Amino acid sequence: MKKRRIKLLKPSNYEIDMVNGPLFFKIIKFSLPLMLSGVLQLLYNAADIVVVGRYVGSTALAAVGSTASITNLIISLFIGLSVGTSVLVAQYQGAGEPGNVSSVVHTSIAASVICGIIIGTVGIIATKNILIAMGSPADVIDQSVLYLRIIFTGMPVLMLYNFGSAILRAVGDTRRPLFYLTVSGLVNVTLNFIFVAFFHMGVAGVAVATVISQVISAVLVLICLMQYNGACRLILKDVKIHKDKLIKILKIGVPAGLQGTIFSLSNVLIQSSVNSFGSAVMAGNSASSNIEGFTFITMNSFHHAALAFTGQNVGAGKYKRVKRIFLICSLLVCSVGIGVGTIARLFGKQLLGIYAPGNAEVIGYGMIRLAVISSAHFTAGLMDVLVGMLRGMGTSLTPMIVSLAGVCGIRIAWIYTVFSRNRDLKTLYLSYPVSWSITALIHLIFFFIFFSKLKNKEKVKTPTG
Repeated sequence: MKKRRIKLLKPSNYEIDMVNGPLFFKIIKFSLPLMLSGVLQLLYNAADIVVVGRYVGSTALAAVGSTASITNLIISLFIGLSVGTSVLVAQYQGAGEPGNVSSVVHTSIAASVICGIIIGTVGIIATKNILIAMGSPADVIDQSVLYLRIIFTGMPVLMLYNFGSAILRAVGDTRRPLFYLTVSGLVNVTLNFIFVAFFHMGVAGVAVATVISQVISAVLVLICLMQYNGACRLILKDVKIHKDKLIKILKIGVPAGLQGTIFSLSNVLIQSSVNSFGSAVMAGNSASSNIEGFTFITMNSFHHAALAFTGQNVGAGKYKRVKRIFLICSLLVCSVGIGVGTIARLFGKQLLGIYAPGNAEVIGYGMIRLAVISSAHFTAGLMDVLVGMLRGMGTSLTPMIVSLAGVCGIRIAWIYTVFSRNRDLKTLYLSYPVSWSITALIHLIFFFIFFSKLKNKEKVKTPTG
């Protein structure tokens, strides 16, 4: 059988040349579609919450909101695992190795389906026990279980979408995933109203609409990869696990996935503490976290930019550009974080009123969280940029260990020491900025350590004379 040759093709109009020319506007060009994609995703999630709050009630709102920490945990694991794919594709693309790019693509698609089925099955079985362990109140737990079990059925397609998008991001294509999210999101919002407002399906209707929209976005990404004119092209008959590539993906992706899971586990612990204050506080916490999500997701685009640009330039051996990537991404993420956070804080009551119209108690509790988080959210963005830089260099274990100690460790210690002595919401929420700031500082130290190694490596390669 003749072996299929993979040609190194000229980059398409959707790709970005990350290894040549000025960086500033290329990073913005890469990040803007990601920002819009993230905002759209949050708008769809917000639509779930708004529809439930308006047409079902505050108990259902608390039920859906209390599951956010669990779904975020799973999504963080998925995104983390896909980081291995993104880093490898970026580095091989930068090094001009299309055969390796293709092997990573086909291995990733196969692995995503297998992992999605496993995690979805386990989630459906374990959902109720997890919610009981989190201390979900009796008046919301049944609706939370129903919502989560439906969401877990969509895990394989969600996994496919995340891995497919990671492949496209690695070569600089962030525009087409934006279009696919727009299409699937419009379907999601439309079905939300139909299932909940007209068919009175409650939280089940919201969950079903979400899964259907995820199927659409996954199918669109797969079609894009199948029609791709380059090394990233997906050929279904070639989908299989390449053991050497899977090991490399897991070597980077597992620590990244565990890091995301660690973040989410600490949020589960905080959610459990929030649950102890009752359903009104839970509803306010849910509404506020949805608003904060807009700040986080706009900043998170620079994490992906740092990862992709660093990965390609490390693969190409252009180490001097790595420092410029760090400076540009840090400047942009802090500017966006402070700006969007300020807007969220200034218009907090009006924004919270969208989720809980006329409910002053829920809005009041939401403002407590919003005031604390939005003031320091830029430190989380800076932390994520540094994580992206380290991962792009091929180092994934270090940021995982730092995050384990700096985020999870500090928050757990905070809850069992500071919060246990002063049990009020503001004290609880202060655990976020404290952990972000300390962890960002530690990541910064490690970035300079690894960057100095890159510079030394470049000196060794550069002939003297």
